[in-house]
Amino acid sequence: MKRRILACVVLDAFDFFELRFDYEGLRPRPLRARPITVTQTTPIPTQSTAPAALKKPRLAVLSDYLEENWVSMEVVADMLADALKQYYSDRCEVVQIRPQFRRRFSSLSTNKFATNFDRLLNRHHDYLNYLKEIVPNFDYFHIADHSYAALAHVLPPERTGVLCHDLDAFRSILKPRQEKRPLWYRMMAKRILNGMRRAAIVFYHTDEVAREIIQHNLVDPARVCKASPGVSPEFKATPPESGESLVLDNVRGRPYLLHVGSCIARKRIDILLNVFAALRTNFPELLLVKVGGEFTSEHQAIITRNVLEPSIVHMQGLDRESLATLYRHAQLVLQPSDAEGFGLPVIEALACGAVIVASDIPVLKEVGADAAVFAPVGDAAAWISVVQRLLSDPTKVPPRERRLEWAAKFSWQNQAKTILDAYSALPTRNTGG
Repeated sequence: MKRRILACVVLDAFDFFELRFDYEGLRPRPLRARPITVTQTTPIPTQSTAPAALKKPRLAVLSDYLEENWVSMEVVADMLADALKQYYSDRCEVVQIRPQFRRRFSSLSTNKFATNFDRLLNRHHDYLNYLKEIVPNFDYFHIADHSYAALAHVLPPERTGVLCHDLDAFRSILKPRQEKRPLWYRMMAKRILNGMRRAAIVFYHTDEVAREIIQHNLVDPARVCKASPGVSPEFKATPPESGESLVLDNVRGRPYLLHVGSCIARKRIDILLNVFAALRTNFPELLLVKVGGEFTSEHQAIITRNVLEPSIVHMQGLDRESLATLYRHAQLVLQPSDAEGFGLPVIEALACGAVIVASDIPVLKEVGADAAVFAPVGDAAAWISVVQRLLSDPTKVPPRERRLEWAAKFSWQNQAKTILDAYSALPTRNTGG
């Protein structure tokens, strides 16, 4: 109760501090050893010194903090920035913005509340203040994660775009009876949504997400633009010449099912575990390899009840080469989610030649098409039947050629061109910003 009261007090002071609570607590993690284009400890990006006639538009790709541990959001931002630099450097200058996360309360305590308070300050105070300093130096601003759309409140709306992956962050507003949340949460969600609504362009990955955006009248249909993600080059059917990752040592030569993703509720890890438990009767050597996330107490109860722990290999923090190795050697890749914005593991698995079984929700059916196998969402018995049939008779899967052909349709280069073309149609800072 004290924490809720404190949260409300902080939110009441929003007009002064420009703060909002984040909506989902995630464990902090050490900053990974990887290049960061811009941090708050490095000089603020300055304007180009090239003659005016030679200046290219400058695009800022606003990325999530690494400490959020939202790997798919990192991939989307990183690959877009890389593709723009690799293929379209003649058309624009790209700077990826990812400020250094400042630990205040979480440096004193690992308590979840302390972590969330730091996320609050970083997302809705530090990041906004940093952007205010660099706004004059860029023509366009691309917010790579819609849950960061509150950043748009300090950006020129006519030169800002937001990539909306899904509507999870806004469910408490759109469907308050199904998604019951406290007042402070709804206030936070509304501010993020209003930030997205300010943007000149809202990009989306799948037609289903666009349908929801339009159905709920969130954005003018004329301002939405499809920009499907691609497949990172590490995900391919043939192993690299340097040899495959040693990650396979963890499975000790045994056959395995693979799941890649977090353990949040919509991923339906309960279905994954119950399906695996039922399969072990006929396939006692089978392992479950789980990449990412932390099992909840509910998940642990299923694991304990079915004595699954010796047969589960849980991995985190893998690089893409190691993940590709796991895809290539998996018996099946399972994706039992009941909601997704896209489902990167689907096309990653297909690109590696793997067979994927996914829930028959519109998003995953769009992404997997006839290259994937589908099972009824949330129906454990049906999932057990489908997976058991495929394990018993591998000839029932979609042809390998079709799987690879479909995955090849998804390209980061194409996404980068789509996004750059959309921004190029907007005014620059010199022509109307």
